[in-house]
Amino acid sequence: MAIFKTLAAVLLVGIVFSLAVSDMVIKSLVESDPAPQIDCASACAVRCQLSSRPNLCHRACGTCCARCNCVPPGTSGNYDVCPCYGNMTTHHGQHKCP
Repeated sequence: MAIFKTLAAVLLVGIVFSLAVSDMVIKSLVESDPAPQIDCASACAVRCQLSSRPNLCHRACGTCCARCNCVPPGTSGNYDVCPCYGNMTTHHGQHKCP
């Protein structure tokens, strides 16, 4: 009978300990700081500086930047740096982001 009580106590302590550890892990994941927001206006100004249609470029770039929180460097291409930005398409299957 004493062995059963000891075994039950050890099992109970183990369960409480594992719940405490899992609670700490969940809190650390939830409370971690999100990625800092980039300045989309300035990033899109650089991206669209050579565009023949700057207003359209800024509008599309701003939408893509807000969704992806990144803008590839340079005035065109470099989609591999920001896959979210490069994979967005319009309803017609064309690249949405300049």
